[in-house]
Parts: sequence; C-alpha cells; structure tokens
Amino acid sequence: MKAIVRLCSAAVFALTPAALGRAADPPRDHDITLDDYFTLGVITDAVLSPDGQFVAYVESRWEPPAETRNADLWVVSVQSKEVRRLTFETGGDGSPAWSPDSKSIYFTASRKREPADPPYNGRTQVWRIGLEGGEPFPVTRLPDGVGGFQLAHDGRSLYYTQSKKKTDDLWKSLKEKYDKLDYGHGVESFSQIWKLDLVNWRSEKLVDEQRVITAWSVTRDERRIAMVTTPAEEAIHNEGWSRVDVYDARTKKTVTLPDKLWRADAPSPYGWLLSPTWSDDGAALAFRIDFDGYPGEAFVAQFADDGSATTWKLTRPGEVTLAHEHMEWLPGKRDLAFCAEDHARERVYCVSDLKDGKQGKPLVLTPGDVAIDHFSLASSGDRIVVVMNALTHPQDLFMVSGGGEGTKFDRLTRINPQVDSWKLPKIEIARWKAPDGSDVEGVLELPPHYEPGMKLPMAVEIHGGPTSSTRFMFQYWIYGRTLLPARGWALLSPNYRGSTGYGDKFLTDLVGHENQIEVADILAGVDAMVERGLADPDRLAVMGWSNGGYLTNCLITHTDRFKAASSGAGVFDMALQWLAEDTPGHVINYMQGFPWNQTEAMKRASALYAIDKVKTPTLIHVGEKDERCPPEHSRGLYRALHQYLHVPCELVVYPGEPHGLTKYTHRKAKMEWDLAWLDHYVLEKHEDEPAAPKPPSPLGMR
Repeated sequence: MKAIVRLCSAAVFALTPAALGRAADPPRDHDITLDDYFTLGVITDAVLSPDGQFVAYVESRWEPPAETRNADLWVVSVQSKEVRRLTFETGGDGSPAWSPDSKSIYFTASRKREPADPPYNGRTQVWRIGLEGGEPFPVTRLPDGVGGFQLAHDGRSLYYTQSKKKTDDLWKSLKEKYDKLDYGHGVESFSQIWKLDLVNWRSEKLVDEQRVITAWSVTRDERRIAMVTTPAEEAIHNEGWSRVDVYDARTKKTVTLPDKLWRADAPSPYGWLLSPTWSDDGAALAFRIDFDGYPGEAFVAQFADDGSATTWKLTRPGEVTLAHEHMEWLPGKRDLAFCAEDHARERVYCVSDLKDGKQGKPLVLTPGDVAIDHFSLASSGDRIVVVMNALTHPQDLFMVSGGGEGTKFDRLTRINPQVDSWKLPKIEIARWKAPDGSDVEGVLELPPHYEPGMKLPMAVEIHGGPTSSTRFMFQYWIYGRTLLPARGWALLSPNYRGSTGYGDKFLTDLVGHENQIEVADILAGVDAMVERGLADPDRLAVMGWSNGGYLTNCLITHTDRFKAASSGAGVFDMALQWLAEDTPGHVINYMQGFPWNQTEAMKRASALYAIDKVKTPTLIHVGEKDERCPPEHSRGLYRALHQYLHVPCELVVYPGEPHGLTKYTHRKAKMEWDLAWLDHYVLEKHEDEPAAPKPPSPLGMR
C-alpha cells in the first residue's frame, strides 16, 4: 500500500481533533446518565466500494420497544460524507458485499412477513439492494436459509453455505423416532457449499464433506475454496478438531493442509482456526489460529499449480497480539493486513512480500493512539477505511491516507452526534509495578470534574478473557466504564498478566498461575491508585464479567478491602468449568491438564476453596443459558455466601440469556442493580436512594 506505511519501532503520536478531521469540540454540558447508553449506535461491519466512492456499513441500534438491537444497512459517500439508510426492516442485516460495478450491495438478513414462506420465513437469506435504496431483492429463497455467502469477483456467481442434518447409523431409528430430544452426538447439521449462477439462476452443489464449515473463502479465479471445518457443530470442536480444507474446482477434490505447525508445534493443541483469505493471484492462503493463554498466530500456505502447498508461520511485528478475525491481502500484492494490539492500542499492521516462506518489513498502516475495530482496503491500494474509537467518541468510519507522520484520518460519519455534548471522563494510562517487579498498566477513567488532589471512590473493573485487554479509548458499556466516572467515581481497568498487547511473556506468564499472579497485579494497581491519592481506601469496589467475574470471585477471597463486589458470569470452580463450559480447552491450557491429573492446581485456581474468607457484600449476575460460564457457578457462589456464610449477597439470573446480555431490559437491570449495590455498600447511601429494582425474573433472587 503506497504511502500508508510506518515502521513498528517508530514512536506513537496522539490524534488531535484536527487530525481526526474536525474542528474543536463544541461545549460539553450534558451529564451522562444511564439511559444515554441506549442511545448509542454501533458499526459492526464496513466495506469500501470497488470504485472507492462509497462505504457500505451496518449500524446496530436499540429501537424500543424491541428488546434487542436491530441492524440496518447504510452507505456514506466518501466525497460528500452524505449518509443514507438503505434498509428499515427488522432482520439483523449483515455481511455487506459490493457488486463489481459499485451499484448494488449484497447482504444477509432474516426477513419475516405473512405469509411466512421463503424468503420471508425468518431464515437468513442473501438479499440485494441498489445504492439508492428501495425494496431489497431476495437472491436466495431456501426454506432453511443460508449460513454465509461470497460474491464472485466478476459478480456473475454467488457462493453460499447451507446445512443438512444427518443421523448416525447405529442408533438412527431411535434418534429419528425421538427427534425432539437433544443428543450428545450422532445428530449433526453438516455444511454444504453451493454455487448459484446469477445469469441463469441455476444452483450447483460443490462441497459436501460431512463436516461443519465455520469459515471459508473463494479465490478470485474461483478455482479453489479454502474452508475451516470441524467434525461437529458444538463449540468444543473448534478447539483442536478444526482443520483447513481446500477444494479444487478443477479436480473436484478436497485436500487437508498438514497441521503440524499449528497443532504439534504449537504451545497448545487447543487452538481455534479462523479467517481463511486468498491473495488476488489465488496462490497464497492466509489464516489464523487463536488460543486461550497463548499468543495467536497467522500462517500462509503457498500453492503450486499442481495443488501442493508450502506453509509457514508469520513473524508478528514486535510481538503484537493479533486481534479480531479479519485479514485482507493488499490488492495485487503478497502483502497481508491485519489488526493487532499493542499496549491498549489497536492498529492495522501489514506484513509485506509473503513469498516462498519469507516476509518483508512489517508496517503500521494506522499509527497513533487508535483503537481499530474493522478495516477495508481500497482496490487502488492507497487508502483504507477503518471503524475506529477514540478518546472523545465511540465508533465511527474514517478514511486513512498518507503515511508516517503525514497519516491523515478523515472522518466520514458521526453516528452518535449526541456524544459531542457529553461531559466525558478523563481517560489516561496508569502504570505500576507488580510485586515481582513486572511493569503493569491499565486504563484509568476519572470524572469530568476531577482535579489533582481529589480523593474518590474507586471501582476496579476487570476485563474478560483473560486473553483480551482493555483499550485506551472512550467506551460506554454495561460493565462500569463511563457511567461510574460520570457519577463521581474513579474507575481502574487493569491489563493484568495474561492480557494481550504486552508481549508474549506477559501473556503466557498467567498459564499455571491463575488466582495468583494476576490477582497480585490487580491489587498492586489498587495500592498505586491509593498511594497516588486519588482512590479512597475506604471506598473501593470490584466488578467484572466472565473472566472479570472469575477474578472478582478470587479477589474477595484474598482481601476484605473492597466494600462491595459485582460478579458477572464468573467461574467458581475450575473442575466444574472443565465439565460444563462449551470450550474446555480454556481450562486445560491454563491448568496444564485435566481434573484427574491437575487436581491441586484446579483447587488453587478456584475461589470455592477459600470462600469462607469472604466478607465483601457481593452482587451476582448470570445468564440463564450461559454455556461459556454456566450459571451453576453463580448459583454455587450464592449458596455459599447466602446460605452458609451469611455474607450480604443477591443473585440475579437473566432468563434466556447467553454469556452476554442481549436484551434492553436485562442490560438496564444489570446497570441499575450495580449502581444501587455500590451506592449502598460503598457510598453508604441508604435513606435518600430509591429501593433497589426488582430482578427481571423470579429465577433470580430469594
């Protein structure tokens, strides 16, 4: 990509309002409220048109009385910055793809109308809409819908996946007789890949290997299809049972790439394969693997004309951590672009000249204090569109051009103009030393009115994962960021050991040391904020979701310094987690074994076996249908604290919810419960505050 380059070792520079393509911010006079959260729109996907004139993007918003966000298709002109909403019907629009002439957009949606016949039976279909909008045209009309699609480069064909159920032979009669029951195995929905000719509208089945396809990509010349496949559809089969298959349209055969590099030679066999994507010449395939506890890696397989392939692992620049699944080859080149994390920033990087097992210099395409969620390369190769957060706004689209210190970020959208008037928290990077001398940092949010010398109540907000991190950006979500600082709190989000973006050793130090090394990191961060004089040691709270909930459970067994805790979807016992979660490789990696050969390690890592030390009033949240951190953990924590130890606690179970809360009512309830709990136990507001809200269901509390 000419001009958009910057060596990884170069210094980071901050993006000023001018660099972000706007004048100084208007006066900020609005005090942020809980309800403001539900006014925010989110961009979930964005694609630049082939002619470079428009960006199609998906915008997701809360639209009461609907309980879940709805996603619609929009376009913005690169030149005029005029935005246009193209779809207006509930259906979860997504996966936009441009026609070669830049006049139409293909996308997926689940439309439902009466009579409920395909394509209006609520199943996912592929639709097409013109640049000017209007009624979308249903390209597919399958009774069971499609899984995903890819438009051929010339626009004459559409590739799509669909699922077909198959029952094993041994117990077939019983399983078909009692087909409303759930079975552990033997009844699978396998994937097929079909090709639809958009000229004569005939379909042809290409791939039916009795496997589940989780990701796939077709070459520009349509000769090959790369697929990540698993033997069954449960999430566990992505860990170690996934493989890379390549279908050749000339031979009509499918071959599997040898997996030694990402299985036998990897630090763990339990990695998730992701993101197959072809170079323009169809001879190089890039793909990813992610791990719990270890750095993810990218690989390139280079194909010869006879179908043989040579595969090698990319060298990540500066041990940055690969982020998101999206990768793109620069047009007409063997240069691969991807997102990666570096010290709470997330940028687009590029590794050049990927040929014959070698690679050129790594480049940074989006330098500065940025947090990139998605990107799309221009066909000309001289620009890139990104979905970006900054310190002063949530997601928006930016066109990036130039390079080095001359990199320009031209803002294309302002999907949340209301934020321009908000009194935003003061956000900074805080740094401290762990007890073993390691450098640790986190994101610190302070109230808009904060002045040095103020001593504030402080909440420690712990990110999930733990193979993740808190980013240096404005973020308003249901776990504490923005809302608590707006109410006068300091909020510290530690990037503890095991977090991404701080080098491989920092990440892998946590393996075999959960409930030890990261707990010490977090408590050292609390000490640092107290010593700095901004955190009141008598008004501290801790909160988190997923691994953040797990660490909340752990922390309250180590100390009684927190006056209140909010534990969301947290693990209570590691052996139970291995038994019940949908991705047990997570536990195997961190515990370095199984319950039968790492019994003591699992006990040390579990809050359960020290729960009698807890004195902290604890609010417990969990989704009723959470498969990642099953509700038995939260119910067990509640039973121990409430029934046997008589520690103040409440249990709130959200009906029908998975690992993350998806419904408006439930998210609002979670936020209101947290505020009421912290006000009561930390700020000691009793008489003047309204009563705590009722839980969303009698499943929740006693």
